[in-house]
Amino acid sequence: MLHFIYKLGGDSVRKVTNINNGWLFEINGSTQIVDLPHSFNASDGTTPDYIRTKCFYTKELAPSDMNTFLLVEGANSVAEVYADGKVINTHRGGYSAFVTDLTPYIKDGCTLKISVDNSDFEDVYPSTADFTFWGGLYRNVSLIETEKCHFSFSDFSSCGVYATPKKTDGAWTLDVKCLVDNMPDGATIRYTLFDGDNSIFAQSDSEKTEITLDCGSPILWNGIKNPYLYTLVCEVMENENVLDSVSQRVGFRTIEIDAERGFFLNGEHIKLRGVSRHQDRENMGNAITEKEHLEDLSLILELGANSVRLAHYQQNRYFYDLCDEKGVLVWAEAPVISSFSELKQDNAKQQLTELVKQNYNHPCIFCWGIENEITQNKKNSKSKALIPCMKELNSLVKSLDKTRFTTCAQLSILDQSSKLNSITDILGYNHYFGWYDFGFDFLNKWLDSFHADYPNVRLCLSEYGAEGLVNLHSATPVQGDYSEEYQCRFHEEYIKAISSRDWLWGSYVWNMFDFGASNRREGGVIGKNNKGLATYDRKIKKDSFYLYKAYWSDEPFTHICGTRFKNRKAGSYDVKVYSNKESVTLTVNGREYTQSGSKVFLFRDIEIAKGENELSADGHTIIINGADETDKSYSIPRESSFVRNWEKKSEEEQKSYLSPESTIKELVNSKDAHIMVEGKLGRDKLSSPLWKLIYPMKIKTALKFMQRLGYTKNDCLLLSEYTYAIHK
Repeated sequence: MLHFIYKLGGDSVRKVTNINNGWLFEINGSTQIVDLPHSFNASDGTTPDYIRTKCFYTKELAPSDMNTFLLVEGANSVAEVYADGKVINTHRGGYSAFVTDLTPYIKDGCTLKISVDNSDFEDVYPSTADFTFWGGLYRNVSLIETEKCHFSFSDFSSCGVYATPKKTDGAWTLDVKCLVDNMPDGATIRYTLFDGDNSIFAQSDSEKTEITLDCGSPILWNGIKNPYLYTLVCEVMENENVLDSVSQRVGFRTIEIDAERGFFLNGEHIKLRGVSRHQDRENMGNAITEKEHLEDLSLILELGANSVRLAHYQQNRYFYDLCDEKGVLVWAEAPVISSFSELKQDNAKQQLTELVKQNYNHPCIFCWGIENEITQNKKNSKSKALIPCMKELNSLVKSLDKTRFTTCAQLSILDQSSKLNSITDILGYNHYFGWYDFGFDFLNKWLDSFHADYPNVRLCLSEYGAEGLVNLHSATPVQGDYSEEYQCRFHEEYIKAISSRDWLWGSYVWNMFDFGASNRREGGVIGKNNKGLATYDRKIKKDSFYLYKAYWSDEPFTHICGTRFKNRKAGSYDVKVYSNKESVTLTVNGREYTQSGSKVFLFRDIEIAKGENELSADGHTIIINGADETDKSYSIPRESSFVRNWEKKSEEEQKSYLSPESTIKELVNSKDAHIMVEGKLGRDKLSSPLWKLIYPMKIKTALKFMQRLGYTKNDCLLLSEYTYAIHK
């Protein structure tokens, strides 16, 4: 099924045919028949050496006398289209749609072949990222048949219609621009705007391809409160015959973001309560259907989120449609990520242009992201071309869309005074204090320091999170233990910091769902990033999910934490309950404990007896088994629980790198570390006799005492950075 970007209106002769079924798939000499969407990495994409190669999809097409176009909605990452063995189109970029004109080749039918290659290309983004580069034709493929006159696909495979709502002196207009191929002399375009009841709200017939519709006082698209949508139908007319038509949904809304007052939708202050989302699923990769997209958004809405960051690439247009319908504000971005390359600049411009033009009409989108953590590769980030190239991307987006904000997400360690921070309209920082470095309490210090030093910067927290494995548990969780309980503790501190600062216009949990990341080996798990609030298969909502529901959702609920922490040593425990109610009554083996509070209710010293213990609160019940010892499977060996540098490809490489668990003595005795840290911090500090006093101390502990040794906050950040980036 195709969606609103190509949805028909009126009595158009345009015909859209889904051709997902029955493709001959060839890879590495083997063949099979497959249906789309399809990813050839569905079973191996969470393994270190998943397949990255060229494959082929072949299908016989019937003859057609009409103008015929092939729409491929997603092929990762370089695709070639063949007609009867001849290459007729190439697309470089794995996340945007592309259209190929088949008209000259299909009059007598033809053999259609599409090659897809997910290898690393030096001129295509991305090359390095913390997610799997799934290969295949993983979205819908369709044929679009039109008359000679039709709305054009030539503008970066957009639908050929751009609608721009504007408010002037209290009244609304809708600027409409149409691109039409082969429009006959004397033909007109009928522009009709329908309201939510399918009644005509505004209409005009014109020979012009650009007009302005007067819309007066429309019902506003008001986010989750009232995501009211109008439908614009543009029809090319000749003697009252419809030659072609395109339908687009439109929303009228205003957005303001102020560095001190925060985010305003239609003049009303709201906090963007956001999550980030990767699109892949366990054993499916990116080859998911509408069912999975709908389930994802349903879980996001259940959480109480009102915004989503679609990281780190253009996602399925159906998901943008759903966000339009449900009022979820979207941060959309292109995959310019991690490792800057001037060789990829043309491709960055192409993918950004496709992102904007193909999704221009979605009212849910409020900003375009031009890059994410582009300075992660330290060598490439020193390129003199970096700043000019990022400025070029920002200027490009502003030329394509003057109505939305540009944004970027910076690596935590990036200096606050970096010129990169003054390029886009609004700014995000990705912080993992309390997971990769420092403690989570450092977030408050960083936010207040940044806002004091740069009060005019419109800042959000674009990523933050900690791994939480549903099989790992602890009554005394600590940083780096990968337990579900530490993930909760981490998020409790972050959500308090975020909620207390109105000037922080939004925040985005990393991540809503666990996702495939083939280069990760952490917490005893290979090939996955487990920072999600829900598991990879979406079957388990982690305890941290309910923390956000307590803060964000209006639906009354109560959740007892520790459902999966079932087999414990009998004794006294603190029991945590998340709820958006004003008071909670916890019943333990028939005995009641009542507590008033907000969001997080901590019942201390609850006795867990030997045998089965029933705990219930407002209809939620869990069972804890009291035993002689806590189940040892709930923890992993200490040496395997370090928060590793996930960018390294092998365990041997990882072992040669310092981690937060390394000692200060290891740091000082490391030749490379000594040279690099001494060069940044100065020989006098590194040679101080005070270092020897803390030789046995772990780096993660020592960071908390840095200022006692005469270090500044920036010194701490530098040492933290080198902890993860240098050899022993």
